[in-house]
Amino acid sequence: MEVALRDDVIDWEQAEDQLERSGIALTPPLLSPGECADLIDDYERDELFRSTIVMARHAFGEGGYRYFRQPLIPVVQDLRTRLYPPLARLANRWADRLGGRGASGAPPGAGPGRAFPERLDELIAACAEAEQHRPTPLLLRYGPGGYNCLHQDVYGDITFPLQVAIMLSTPDVDFTGGESVFVEQRPRAQSRPVVARPGLGQGVIFPVRDRPVPAARGYKRVAMKHGVSTVHTGRRFVLGVIFHNAR
Repeated sequence: MEVALRDDVIDWEQAEDQLERSGIALTPPLLSPGECADLIDDYERDELFRSTIVMARHAFGEGGYRYFRQPLIPVVQDLRTRLYPPLARLANRWADRLGGRGASGAPPGAGPGRAFPERLDELIAACAEAEQHRPTPLLLRYGPGGYNCLHQDVYGDITFPLQVAIMLSTPDVDFTGGESVFVEQRPRAQSRPVVARPGLGQGVIFPVRDRPVPAARGYKRVAMKHGVSTVHTGRRFVLGVIFHNAR
């Protein structure tokens, strides 16, 4: 499978501005329609996955998702590797705003002035030292009535603060409903909802657990959760690219 992502496809300054303003950022298409279709077909290939979750069994929602096994298929490995460095630079700016290397989820030994290492392989090595060996990229599938409860993707002591979800289906063609929902839980204030409708191949960049928000004195840490509203018709497939591994 040829990977469509180019190093310059995302305007990272614009993405950071979107994250500052709304807590999420929509990217241009990161995958071609053909690549999206191939990934949807991959959902049925048992040999590609280490684990399958039926969401209703755990009260997570209605639908299912499958975690890829090592070695990751090329398209997923390439996305994970290429997206990580610019996101790590942003994550380190966030860490500085929230107190530097003491930021929640930062691996030890990342280097002077850095909460997170520059390369994905260094993050994966830090995860291994923390006994987080299992890869976390996943495919999600929802049918009619499917939804995902609000949650955070924290799998161990090391948590990289940003992740990317890439839409593999065409909204209002392959499915209806199923909006991406984000809730910012502001301290001593009512929660703020954000809704996104990425198109085919588009990604949504969003916080795994929390993000810095300007305050009267510097920045404050604000928790965020994400989920999916009810799918009314059809099937909705998404590729989730998470950068830290799980225990």
